[in-house]
Amino acid sequence: MSSNPLADPAKRARAPRRWANPRSLRVRILAVFVGVFALMFLLVGAVTVVMLHDFQVQQLDDQLSSANQRFREKPPEGRLPDPMARPGPPTSEEDPTDLGRLFSAVQAPNTLAAQIIDGGVTDAAILEGTGPRRLPTSLETVLVQLPADGRMYTRDLDDLGTYRLVANRLRSGEILVTGLPMAGVEAARYRLIGVTTTVGIAALLIAILAVAGMIRVALAPLTRVAATARRVSTLPLHEGEVGPLARVPKADTDPRSEAGQVGAAFNRMLGHIGSALAARQASETRLRQFVADASHELRTPLAAIRGYAELAHRHRRSTPPPVGDALDRVEAAACRMTTLVEDLLLLARLDAKRPLASEPVDLSAMVIEAVTDAHVAGPGHRWLLDLPEESVGTAGDPARLHQVLANLLANARTHTPSGTTVTVSLAAGADGVALRVMDDGPGIPPHLIPRLFERFARGDFSRSRTTGSTGLGLAIVDAVVRAHGGSVDVTSVPGKTVFVVWLPLATGAQPAPSQHPHPHQVRGTLSST
Repeated sequence: MSSNPLADPAKRARAPRRWANPRSLRVRILAVFVGVFALMFLLVGAVTVVMLHDFQVQQLDDQLSSANQRFREKPPEGRLPDPMARPGPPTSEEDPTDLGRLFSAVQAPNTLAAQIIDGGVTDAAILEGTGPRRLPTSLETVLVQLPADGRMYTRDLDDLGTYRLVANRLRSGEILVTGLPMAGVEAARYRLIGVTTTVGIAALLIAILAVAGMIRVALAPLTRVAATARRVSTLPLHEGEVGPLARVPKADTDPRSEAGQVGAAFNRMLGHIGSALAARQASETRLRQFVADASHELRTPLAAIRGYAELAHRHRRSTPPPVGDALDRVEAAACRMTTLVEDLLLLARLDAKRPLASEPVDLSAMVIEAVTDAHVAGPGHRWLLDLPEESVGTAGDPARLHQVLANLLANARTHTPSGTTVTVSLAAGADGVALRVMDDGPGIPPHLIPRLFERFARGDFSRSRTTGSTGLGLAIVDAVVRAHGGSVDVTSVPGKTVFVVWLPLATGAQPAPSQHPHPHQVRGTLSST
């Protein structure tokens, strides 16, 4: 059984969270821009850092080459202090590799010099502010393994940091190693990376804000087009007269922009839809008017036919039997056609949205009366009542609501075999009144349920014209219930078919006390077969 539609109000259209949806056009454009901007900035920053680093290394190499040249060409001016001396081959003042003479040259602080003879370091020192300081012996392996080809190499000297080194083999066979620290180069590189990163992040944030604003402005026309589409989607376009459709503002239909082209195309589409709806409405109006006029005009000749048939019945004794049977058939057909005309006329009035009467209605008394009539009309069925102790009321047209219940009971009586149990129940809730008509018959074919409330809907061959059905009973039920602000639904499986009619609760005056007996007083009577 479906849920109460009165308890589930229609959801309001909500504007989508454009920036929260990862699939929105805004987010994708912004993501692409941020990705491209970040990639380009990263590429430019990396190229800048690499080129600056190479430039500084080249400058350091030039300084290292000059220092190496000064070490090799400076005339002797002294020797290293005795504490710096270490055992090794004898040297003379003419030996260009004598460190004491080499460090007498003007060199920058932290300049490194080493002398390698026969694969062993004889002297290795670094120039500090107070003078040369001997290098630890642990670094001798790095110096010995340095190629003596006059090229510049970068080596890590533990606590001393990274140095740029060059080794030259002199004419005497000794190897002179000269080095300058790369601390300044590394510090400049790290500083440049830090500044570039900070500036890049700040620029990226500013660009994101600017691009987000531009995207918002650029896509604002599309937002207004979507808002127009949402307003149109809430209109009841499937039935009834449709008023003028909302249109996209003229400012958002400029064909020179993509968004304007979308707005203009959407307005053209709305124009075609409006024309189609107007044509449909005009056709439906003409059809309803034709049905109403035809039904109204047919009532008089049908009444005349029935009157003449009844007049002929008064002289039945003088009428031959074949003529009498023909008159009976004419009267039955006229009655059936009169019912059909009345039903069509009622549907035409409901389609035209003509207001129904609205007064307090005692549904409990109405159910008792309708089931009592159904019990008389269908004595072969078993009729049960399930009513609350208190009367249940609503507001509406008593005659039409009685017709709804009578049609549902007639449907159950006509399309179920003798012996079927039909139970009618009422239940009042906080949201409305539920009227249920349930039977344990063979059920409704599944393919028929979606179109059960359409006009002239027929199920199978058992629902033939011999039963007297016009195919409009359930269509009238649906139209009358909707005219009262309610709804009707059906569920069916073999052995259980349930029609549920939801009606709003009565507002204002309460229904007058009913003259019918209390529900529990008639329950036993109607339960008998």
